[in-house]
Amino acid sequence: MADIVTAKPQWIGIPVRALAMTFLFTVLTFAIALLLGILGTVVYSQVKQVSPDLPFAYRHIAFPAAIAAGSVVLILSLTMEIKNYRQRKAPENIERAS
Repeated sequence: MADIVTAKPQWIGIPVRALAMTFLFTVLTFAIALLLGILGTVVYSQVKQVSPDLPFAYRHIAFPAAIAAGSVVLILSLTMEIKNYRQRKAPENIERAS
């Protein structure tokens, strides 16, 4: 069985790993933003003595935060995966040139 370090890098792994990381971080961001949005909405409703508008937390806080974080994570993870692929591919190219 080939060691991970010596395994030949494959380009198909780049988008798969980038999308997996993007999905995980987007879901995590949505959950945290939703929790904070619900808490903020409940506190605001208690201060103003009105009923809490919880769909506001979904639509105007958690969803936009998750989209923004997901976009940033996708760009950063693609950049890091491409850089990692090139670094792992470099010794193979040097060996072939020799």
